[in-house]
Amino acid sequence: MAQHARHHWRWLIGLFATLVAALAATSVHAAVTAGPGAWSSQQTWAADTVNGGNLTGYFYWPASQPTTPNGKRALVLVLHGCQQTASGDVINNANGAGFNWKAIADQYGAVILAPNATGNVYSNHCWDYANTSPSRTAGHVGALLDLVNRFVTNAQYAIDPNQVYVTGLSSGGGMTMALGCIAPDIFAGIGINAGPPPGTTTAQIGYVPSGYTATTAANKCKAWAGSNASKFSTQIAGAVWGTSDYTVAQAYGPMDAAALRIVYGGTFTQGSTVSIAGGGTNTPYTDSNGKVRTHEISVSGMAHAWPAGTGGDNTNYVDATHINYPVFVMDYWVKNNLRAGSGPVQSGSAPTGLATTATTTTSVSLSWNAVANATSYNVYRNGSKVGSATSTTYTDTGLIAGTTYSYTVTEIDPTSGESAQSTAISATTQSSYTCTATTASNYAHVQAGRAHDSGGVAYANGSNQSMGLDNLFYTNTLAQTAAGYYVIGNCP
Repeated sequence: MAQHARHHWRWLIGLFATLVAALAATSVHAAVTAGPGAWSSQQTWAADTVNGGNLTGYFYWPASQPTTPNGKRALVLVLHGCQQTASGDVINNANGAGFNWKAIADQYGAVILAPNATGNVYSNHCWDYANTSPSRTAGHVGALLDLVNRFVTNAQYAIDPNQVYVTGLSSGGGMTMALGCIAPDIFAGIGINAGPPPGTTTAQIGYVPSGYTATTAANKCKAWAGSNASKFSTQIAGAVWGTSDYTVAQAYGPMDAAALRIVYGGTFTQGSTVSIAGGGTNTPYTDSNGKVRTHEISVSGMAHAWPAGTGGDNTNYVDATHINYPVFVMDYWVKNNLRAGSGPVQSGSAPTGLATTATTTTSVSLSWNAVANATSYNVYRNGSKVGSATSTTYTDTGLIAGTTYSYTVTEIDPTSGESAQSTAISATTQSSYTCTATTASNYAHVQAGRAHDSGGVAYANGSNQSMGLDNLFYTNTLAQTAAGYYVIGNCP
């Protein structure tokens, strides 16, 4: 009888443990409330007693589930530039997808806020980034922080307060940095697009004032943070600008990022510069713990504009012909967030069999093995997401000739989100140089400049391969594979 009782209790304890585990798993993957999957009508929020009127704007609440850490939604505050509006430029409109945030919101299950600047600051509907004494409770800063708080504290949106981000263009870029400095406790990540740094005036948007340095900006930033300065230890940031921007000084871009590294403290290591589809190059910086803390993106040929990428507007300071910054910066924030905990348990296994199937001077084609239950796949180049596919193939375009890239792939499961990344592979685009081969005597090769003589022996220029004696009787075929570079043999 006693033995039977012990078995009974063991069975009950085992059942209880199973139920607890099941409930825990359910809580990790519990679905959050689905939104309408459309931009809202114009909303009216807090009154701005400094600039006049109420903050108005729009928000996007996706129908998709979040794939970001903790199974809760990220919140992204997006700020227009001067001479722009939320309805005419940021959200989807008659000209296109605006700043191009809707697709990213759907992918990550993130809520997007697109407010209009109150008043008519600087006579151009700007954000008041140059305010010398901003307040957390008044003016543009106060109204924007109130807006963020409304969504974070409203349970129906399921916002994770550790996943609140801000980004913007021009005066919106300047306000982005201002908000990141004033409220590092609120913003886990910021993305500055052509934004003047703290302490500069509106008259100085086109040039860096004499004596103004990254340290100047950092000191102002830390002063604005006040008692919240300790929160800089877990904030990440980045800057993006165009090489044809003659409205806001291009030097402010790297200066913004450098100032924030000073604010964050410690030592930083500059990573290798990598290309971004659409003509951009990114230089990451990691701290002493190996964590990526800032990025600096220069976009070749882009003027003063928000880099929306394909599908976005291509008018009124919005550019659809270069990089897609929403794709880059959301991936950057989610991957490098230092505040959010572990995300949902990743489903299944990472894709296997990743391989290069073809290359051109500007593209790399990839394939991989299918994963059961996967509805789509994400493709990463040099650690940053560059695209997605519903099949097991993908072609990455807009690359640089003769350049080696690293690729990984993840799978997206409709229940559990994104898997771990696959094993990385390297792929090199073809050289833009047209190879030619010449068969001649070693003497003729030397005389023509395809080879050189050293101690009576001919050596191929570039590769320095030994060709034998430098005379008319030794013959070789030399292939020129790059300017001034020759190898023995025919073209590959």
